[in-house]
Amino acid sequence: MKQVEVQGSVRVDLLGGTIDLNPINLILPNVVTLNLATLLKAKVTINSFDYDGIEIESSDYGTKQRWPKDELTPKNFASEHFGPFKFVLQIFDYFKIHSGVSVKLESGSPAGAGLGGSSAMGVTLYKALCQWSDQSFEPNEAIKIVNSIEARILDCGPAGYQDYYPAVYGGILGLIAKPGEVEVLQLYNQELCKVLQENLTLVYSGQTRLSGINNWEVYKAFFDRNEGVRSGLAKIAALSQEALKVIQQEEYELLPELIAQEGNIRRTLFPGIVSPAMESLYNDLKTDIPSLGMKVCGAGGGGCFLLIHPSEDCHWIREKVAGHKEMRVLDFQIASPL
Repeated sequence: MKQVEVQGSVRVDLLGGTIDLNPINLILPNVVTLNLATLLKAKVTINSFDYDGIEIESSDYGTKQRWPKDELTPKNFASEHFGPFKFVLQIFDYFKIHSGVSVKLESGSPAGAGLGGSSAMGVTLYKALCQWSDQSFEPNEAIKIVNSIEARILDCGPAGYQDYYPAVYGGILGLIAKPGEVEVLQLYNQELCKVLQENLTLVYSGQTRLSGINNWEVYKAFFDRNEGVRSGLAKIAALSQEALKVIQQEEYELLPELIAQEGNIRRTLFPGIVSPAMESLYNDLKTDIPSLGMKVCGAGGGGCFLLIHPSEDCHWIREKVAGHKEMRVLDFQIASPL
């Protein structure tokens, strides 16, 4: 029996999210998005299967479903016929694989975590299907295709590109926007990893992400010349560029404060990004750690967030989070470059 197994990291965004939307990424000057690959992995296992259709088993949804080949039609792909598996099945359709396979999926992160889990899953599945069909895997081409499929399914404007890169490159990345391409800088080293892992705590709020930032609303406001949005995104872009410079100059101890500043600008620019439960925990901890910073992951309104703190407070913060209703600390380790 033929089998292919592939894993891809979900990401934690550090600075420069939201500005990874084309062409905002080219209109703002010197746009760079910084993120990293975690040891939280999207996992895809494909097996040959004696069935004239496709079987999908999802550990996240706790379900196994089959779709016969004759249901995999353009009409059904344009509807909600496949429910939450629409994205996965459209990637199979891109490869013209409609039968004889069973696929097992695991996202690697909690539901609605804001860690780009669906995007990581999509590009990891693409990579697995390249192996399955004996095709070469070209990361940048894969990202463009999966991003296009996901944007089509979301049907609410452009989809940012940052979520896909950690799954195929690993490490700590600087994504520099250029016309027609994204330049990928691999910034990973042990000293930088140590600073990030000791000064950042990744917390899952226990709440499914409610999209505190809607990309389309931001996109529309930007091109409607909303000065508040334009100014806020320009500040985020400037901080991201400063953070890249700090990393390149090996002044790693300055990076956590820049991440906290970016998080604060984001909170001010998009009030819905911080849920009441996040705000409550942050205010509670800040009483004892006045320098504490917070950076919401992804669109916010739930999901995951980073607490930025002195390294000596790491264990104390973990204990405090453990005592907070529904919230939990996620294992925050940085994956090596691929």
